[in-house]
Amino acid sequence: MCGISGCFGRQWKQRQLDAMVAAQRHRGPDAEGVHLNPSSTAALGHNRLSIIDLSAAGRQPMSNHDGSLHIVFNGEIYNYLELRAELGDYEYRTRTDTEVILAAYERWGAACLDRLVGMFAFMIWDEREQKLFAARDRFGVKPLYYHIGPDGDLLAASEIKALHAAGIPAEPDDASWATYLTHGLKDHSERTFWKGVRQLPAGHCLTWRNGVTGIARWYDLAERSGAEYDQRPVEQVQEEYLSLLADSVRLRFRSDVPVGVNLSGGLDSSTLLALVKTIQGEASETRAFTFTCGDSRYDELPWVRQMLARTRHPLTVAQITPEEIPALAESVQAAEDEPFGGLPTLAYAKLFAEARQQGVIVLLDGQGMDEQWAGYDYYVNALNGGPAGVVQGTKGFPVRPDCLTTEFRAMAEALDPPSPFPDQLRNLQYRDARLTKIPRALRYNDRISMRASTELREPFLDHRLFELALRQLPQRKINNGVSKWMLRRMAAKLIPEGVVETPKRPLQTPQREWLRGPLKNWTQDRIEAALERFGGSWLESDAVRSAWKKYCRGESDNSFYIWQWISLDLVINKRGANNR
Repeated sequence: MCGISGCFGRQWKQRQLDAMVAAQRHRGPDAEGVHLNPSSTAALGHNRLSIIDLSAAGRQPMSNHDGSLHIVFNGEIYNYLELRAELGDYEYRTRTDTEVILAAYERWGAACLDRLVGMFAFMIWDEREQKLFAARDRFGVKPLYYHIGPDGDLLAASEIKALHAAGIPAEPDDASWATYLTHGLKDHSERTFWKGVRQLPAGHCLTWRNGVTGIARWYDLAERSGAEYDQRPVEQVQEEYLSLLADSVRLRFRSDVPVGVNLSGGLDSSTLLALVKTIQGEASETRAFTFTCGDSRYDELPWVRQMLARTRHPLTVAQITPEEIPALAESVQAAEDEPFGGLPTLAYAKLFAEARQQGVIVLLDGQGMDEQWAGYDYYVNALNGGPAGVVQGTKGFPVRPDCLTTEFRAMAEALDPPSPFPDQLRNLQYRDARLTKIPRALRYNDRISMRASTELREPFLDHRLFELALRQLPQRKINNGVSKWMLRRMAAKLIPEGVVETPKRPLQTPQREWLRGPLKNWTQDRIEAALERFGGSWLESDAVRSAWKKYCRGESDNSFYIWQWISLDLVINKRGANNR
């Protein structure tokens, strides 16, 4: 897990590359390096978090034997040993997965992407062709942002802050903010919250040559899954899925540093823990991590302890309190660069920091099962002909476009949900995997894990699992109103009897209570700071203040729009101040 950066063209300066490398040091504190090509048309920078082959041989930028190819890579190729064996005639000089990518690219070119099982963003500079080839993994677990200058020069990096450090002005993108505040959308397109900064979409590759940048899609979940349902018997599908599931977890334990597991009290975490025990045996002592808020209405600690009661896994509990939210929110926001998910993200950030302090550098979690197996309530609603909104709320409105000026609201871009499948359920699953749920969760989690210089691996986001699950009939996902039906059948074979999952709950922290309770003054200060800058242009000040007062009186239990207004101050005002 690392930070990568690159400059391509004629107008960039060495100080820009140096600034990008310095800005991403948290992503790779173990080593850093740069490569400048002889004609000064290309430069690569790298920050290394050593995970596989901890020797100096594994440092990047890395070159092939004749120096014609140079790579910087962020992520993990979990099947690198299998690929290494397949590319057996290549004379390896390291034990890294990075060198396997180089060998695969030499052999297969861009077609090597289909052979990679893992999470990745990398840039390869071809000195002979004077060409850049960059790519991002299928689900976008690893990030890559870029800026194209007026002369065609290209700057690219793992994080937006690196591009700002290189001199790209930190100016908010009006349309992105309008879309977020009107529809609650983020991380759903190439557009970011900052002008001049784009993200390479998941499953896409980028080329640059002589000032011309090209973007192409190399992977699409709907295309690879196909429209036909899997009509095989349930038992046969279960056998294949469980085999792939075990293989996915096994591969993600490949590491030369300690590996831990993040747990909640739910079905997905129970399944992950059971697979760890299946792979490592009853004597497994892989460390487990969870967070708590000290509120029994939200904490899942009792279920986590129940899951661990019959194991030897030591548990570390990271507790978050209202008093630490103001400072932690600013620190996490600096890592995120764009609006994040509120108090649950802050609590999760504490977990990664605690893991790093204990020397656990790699962590696994259970992201992705709800999207694979239709685990959210609105999937059930949609299957029954009901609504399936992008932003889900409790009592009250999740977003408040009525608190925006008419002119600003008109800039918003509504999401046109894709419909590659003939049925609504799979279209919703596809939407959530490609445009809504998974992209934003992956961005939050990448930044908070890297903030603590730790690596997060997502075994349930293996594309082989997702494609197989998506092909299943609707009744294998939702049966008689029970979501994740087939997953529950499979989990029953793994989870010890008596281990009960906590009920599915959309809220993991007392955010709504804290924002109008112990954090009321802090929240109001953030809202007023946002109004000072955006009142009259973006926000209708009177409407915002009225909504805030009603929220404080308990007339709304949805805190999403309150956090949006907090984010205006945390993201724009703070970033702008840091770049002046």
